[in-house]
Amino acid sequence: MNNLFPLFYLGSIEYYSRMLEHGEIIFEQFENFPKQTYRNRCVIAGPNGKQNLLLPVLKGRTKQLVKDVRISNTENWQKIHWKSLEAAYRASPYFEYYENEFYPYYHTEFNSLQEFNLKLHETIIHLLQKNSSYSLSVRYEPVYGVDYRSFFSTKSQINNENLEEKKYIQVFSDRMDFLPNLSILDLLFNEGPNALAYLRLV
Repeated sequence: MNNLFPLFYLGSIEYYSRMLEHGEIIFEQFENFPKQTYRNRCVIAGPNGKQNLLLPVLKGRTKQLVKDVRISNTENWQKIHWKSLEAAYRASPYFEYYENEFYPYYHTEFNSLQEFNLKLHETIIHLLQKNSSYSLSVRYEPVYGVDYRSFFSTKSQINNENLEEKKYIQVFSDRMDFLPNLSILDLLFNEGPNALAYLRLV
């Protein structure tokens, strides 16, 4: 059975760990776009602790399907996000190694949130060196077999305790405690080719 996932912006380590447990996955595109979720935000380790990066979207007059959500490019969010990523990870072991893979996403205008997130996801899977296929949902189904649409919450605790126990060295480990389950970028920039092995362990 295929597994139904929401499509996140630079999803968390747990998000990718769960995803890689399965073969082909389906990304939901026909649900109403919910507010305050990881569909348009991620969390990184900034110099002062956890830092939220919010991707602004245009508000519709009525409820919008995920596939129809447009990015608000009137705000200079790409410059802000890229500078935040540089401040957080320029000193990490693998930032320069992967920098050119992510640079274009913050210097090329995108209009569709779904397209932007899909392209980022494809880049991440490529860098993880993991064969993983996906498709997009063809209709909205309120009940689905293996359903992760509401599993990852910005307000809930981590679902996997291993993420807190299995630590890796982060950029600011010398001045702050380990920050678990951040964006997958934190793992990639700090662990590089070992990121996939970490995901399999947790």
